[in-house]
Amino acid sequence: MGTALGVSKAVLFDFDGPICDVFRDLPASDIAGELADLLSTLAPALAIPARATDDPMEVHRLSQPAGSTVLAAVEAALTAAEIRAVKAAGAPTEGSVQALHAARDTDRHVAIVSNNSAECVREYLTLHGLLEIVDEIIGRPVLRPDLMKPSPHPLLTAASVFGVAPNRTVLIGDSVTDVEAAHAAGARCIGYANKPPKVTALADAGADVVVLGMQEIADCLIQLSRIS
Repeated sequence: MGTALGVSKAVLFDFDGPICDVFRDLPASDIAGELADLLSTLAPALAIPARATDDPMEVHRLSQPAGSTVLAAVEAALTAAEIRAVKAAGAPTEGSVQALHAARDTDRHVAIVSNNSAECVREYLTLHGLLEIVDEIIGRPVLRPDLMKPSPHPLLTAASVFGVAPNRTVLIGDSVTDVEAAHAAGARCIGYANKPPKVTALADAGADVVVLGMQEIADCLIQLSRIS
């Protein structure tokens, strides 16, 4: 982990998982059901695939072929649901606040790079007094679900905003799609295994290192600053 963080000029945090449990009290499956109902009404031909998934992001992806009007309606409903969800999501992930502060205190750029909407990320950070320690929020690309992770687009956007090479950025994420996005962007990736099965999945996907807690990242950043 020291290598991945040591070469980094920007630390990019995925939101759902590394920072908070977005759907803790408003389950993702419930939101997916709401979106599937909406999509089924607006585009009946997509009803079967929409109802076959419990992932709201997948319902959003499925809505793209139905055209911009349908896509915009589904995206607006998803964003509204995410904002409801983060208001009830509870405290940040243990160690995440320390990791955010450590990245900032060691003179690294700090960004949230998420498939969740920028609006819901900003809402959560504001509620928990964290907005000022985050330099940039790169949320779900508006009306472009095809550019969500595992596309490298959000990571390349963050690197461009900060004016750093992608290989000097590191993404902290808890999903295989995070690792895939990092690889595609030429960035490094630290896998956060917040559930036991993710240890193997993230390692097999090619994460540079896998950690079990966000505090490990804070501790490593602080240690690196002491020896530099």
